[in-house]
Amino acid sequence: MKLLVDTDAFCKLGIAGLLADAVGVLGGNLSDCGRLPALPHMLRRGKLVRHYGLAACNGLIPLAQTMPSIPQANIASLEPFASIDAIDPGEAQLFAAATEFDLTILSGDKRALRALKPVLESSVALSWRVVVLEATLLALCDQLGSNVLKQRVAPLISYDRMMSVCFSPGNPDPRECLRSYYKRLAAEVHPLLLWDPSIGTPP
Repeated sequence: MKLLVDTDAFCKLGIAGLLADAVGVLGGNLSDCGRLPALPHMLRRGKLVRHYGLAACNGLIPLAQTMPSIPQANIASLEPFASIDAIDPGEAQLFAAATEFDLTILSGDKRALRALKPVLESSVALSWRVVVLEATLLALCDQLGSNVLKQRVAPLISYDRMMSVCFSPGNPDPRECLRSYYKRLAAEVHPLLLWDPSIGTPP
């Protein structure tokens, strides 16, 4: 396993039909990716269905089932993340597994990333291994082209403020807007160092 995908990134990229492309620009394929064990169940009922709708979630279940579950981290790796209220149990599992097994995380959970600040040692261990949506979309702009990407993310405009701004009809090229969002988030999560699409595939 090479890459862990959190639920937010999975849903948004999956709905846009971009998950395989995103994993590809990060140097892997879907069989290299791990997701939370509970993800197929989460797509059948609860918050995800209320947010994205039953049809979208049903469409994502087969995709989730093609991906293996993340490796189970030990308690010592999990404890620093589980002790932070702003990090939910699923994100704690992902951060712990990434730290223990030297894996990369594709993450759309900005709240959890901002909450890592108190865990300085873990932030250093995760540096360059966290790939946020803004960085992923910048890489996809270069691979697919802005016009193609704008068409693909159209179903997400009502769900994601960043995408609604960067891919608005009045914005001919989303790159500058995506870089602005990326730089702002990078400053907010420091000392965690986010993967930068200009430096190539993550470790």
